[in-house]
Amino acid sequence: MTGNGSDIMIRVRVNGSEFAGMVAPEMLLVHFLRERLGLIGTNIGCETSYCGACTVLADGRAVKSCTMFAVQADGSGVLTIEGIDTEGSLHPVAAAFLASRALQCGYCTPGMIMSALALLTESPSPTRDEIRRAIEGNLCRCTGYQNIVDAVERAAAVQCGEAPPALDAGDAIPGGGREFRGR
Repeated sequence: MTGNGSDIMIRVRVNGSEFAGMVAPEMLLVHFLRERLGLIGTNIGCETSYCGACTVLADGRAVKSCTMFAVQADGSGVLTIEGIDTEGSLHPVAAAFLASRALQCGYCTPGMIMSALALLTESPSPTRDEIRRAIEGNLCRCTGYQNIVDAVERAAAVQCGEAPPALDAGDAIPGGGREFRGR
């Protein structure tokens, strides 16, 4: 409880697990996820909804968790980047990002992947223009977006069975004389 006794009880399903607890009415969802649940894959960037680094799925919709209060998530299902991998395997969208070299510093990557997931759920075979529109609320200062669009297009093709699956967590990717290994 805070000193003024205004905390509110919420129940939210995050990455398939139920959580209940008291939160201050002004606590943002991003802070609830990071500070209360320890889910630090949801990044804090601008805290003004501009950069998209904090994008999560709330009831299947891409939302910037810096613009949503934790109390607004009461009764909802929230999916974060930590919740997309199952049984030690990379989600096809995450694998496509790796295979397409769609990440550099990686700070924007969780938000980009979550926006891509929302798009691919709504439109399994999006056009390149639809992909660009879906990620226009996510900023990346490293990649120039081409590889990100390629990654989402690749993930769509895998999802529709039009391409072989992308790399898994243990697969090596050549990277200019060095190798990157997923987790």
